[in-house]
Amino acid sequence: MRLAHPVLALLIAGLPALAQSQPAPTAPAQVAPLPAPPAAAPPTNAPAAMPMRDVPPSFAPLARQLLPAVVNISTTQNAQARANRPDAPDMPQAPPGSPFEEFFRDFFNRNRPGQPGQPGQGPEQQRPRRAQSLGSGFIIDTSGIVVTNNHVIDGADEINVILQDNTSIRAELLGTDPRTDLAVLRIKTDKPLHAVQFGDSDSAQVGDWVLAIGNPFGLGGTVTAGIVSARGRDIRQGMYDDFIQTDAAINRGNSGGPLFNLDGQVVGINTAIYSPSGGSIGIGFSIPANLARNITAQLRETGKVRRGWLGVNIQQVTDEIAESLGLQGGGRGALVARAQEDGPAAKAGIRNGDVVLRFNGQEVREMRTLPRIVAETPVGRPVPVVVWRDGREQTVNVTVGELPAEPQQAAATPAPQASRPTELSGLGLRVAPISPETRERFSLKPDQRGVVVMEVAPDSPAAERELRPGDVIVEVQQERVSTPQEVQAKLEQLRRQNRPSALLLIETAQGQRFVPLRLRGERGSPG
Repeated sequence: MRLAHPVLALLIAGLPALAQSQPAPTAPAQVAPLPAPPAAAPPTNAPAAMPMRDVPPSFAPLARQLLPAVVNISTTQNAQARANRPDAPDMPQAPPGSPFEEFFRDFFNRNRPGQPGQPGQGPEQQRPRRAQSLGSGFIIDTSGIVVTNNHVIDGADEINVILQDNTSIRAELLGTDPRTDLAVLRIKTDKPLHAVQFGDSDSAQVGDWVLAIGNPFGLGGTVTAGIVSARGRDIRQGMYDDFIQTDAAINRGNSGGPLFNLDGQVVGINTAIYSPSGGSIGIGFSIPANLARNITAQLRETGKVRRGWLGVNIQQVTDEIAESLGLQGGGRGALVARAQEDGPAAKAGIRNGDVVLRFNGQEVREMRTLPRIVAETPVGRPVPVVVWRDGREQTVNVTVGELPAEPQQAAATPAPQASRPTELSGLGLRVAPISPETRERFSLKPDQRGVVVMEVAPDSPAAERELRPGDVIVEVQQERVSTPQEVQAKLEQLRRQNRPSALLLIETAQGQRFVPLRLRGERGSPG
């Protein structure tokens, strides 16, 4: 900032000097006025400009109304101090995965007192110290209910809520939900508290004004303004990602703070930023209020969250997969790669290869929307599920189960090669039946069924889809296969039908997934 001011001052102050340096004209020159250019006709297809409405001349009245309900969250955690050096600085925080992270870790480990070759008396001489962190939150009920992020209070031994008047109150943790990064606290005080309400985040549109209030870098009561930059952002933080993106300045310490609309309602909970430097660059993310409302209500009442569960492994429906299944309208819905045994979906008759198009009347536009819709459905409720199966829509009635504490995982371990491969012409694959030899060499499960992949040709359709030796072909075009001959026969049938691709169900170390492989434009095969 200190460099910017002299430059700006120079440019502004230089203008009069520049004007004075010009020689004064001896007489005004008579110059004929230039004809005015013709007015440009507006394009016939141009939409009419929409006037700006509801733009406040100032956010001050709204900020005064909301600030008392926004709190700072201070947490402390007991940590082990370095022997004989309780005042020693902590290890600098480098970006995760960077060379500096490893450098600092190695340096501090080598030079920590008490380590081999270093002076010190060992762990018995170390004294506990208290690490402190700061975040934000907001009051949703005047009885003292406070909402914040789970990562703000995670691992804390003591949580304090600091009101606008700097009153610090010890908080009780009612419950947390790491899956959505939410936590609910309770404070007790004789002071009158101000509360804010959740709004309808679904009504927030891109371009709407929003206010973020929080405690960035410990600067409590900081108000920043911006707009909703985007909706439905998936930032790979979890299966329920549906973030609101905003350009309102959000920094470290804003976590857990509210994002308000101009009606003073909470439409989001600020939780993450994208920044190569650690500071705001105008890309922040907030948990939508409509997601947070249900979660916080459950945490407040029971201290835990019950979510609906369908019991399926799903994947994205690409245009090629949609074409293979005869699904009109391109890639949409969620493809069932595996209906988990004894899960709600399997019990209701949902099969591997079904495409879920609608769940309880809600459209499943893409794969990642299905987990959110299911999770928000009450446990035990019977719901209609519309699936695409055998070239048409079918309805299956499913009773929603409760999501287990630990999601069930499928497992298999691929390994090197087996013998007697059969070439699948045009796909770049060589395959073999599952035999005692292949089962042992690939560490396949005792009950594994299908055809094992032995070779994948470089630059082949199979290589493009990242198939590898040890993968198992379980189905072709949603029909079970157990021999290479069955695979070949099915592929030839698809070619006679002029189908452009074949849909294979592949089992790997990560579970099962559907893979479309091109049948036309044959390329090289393993030689």
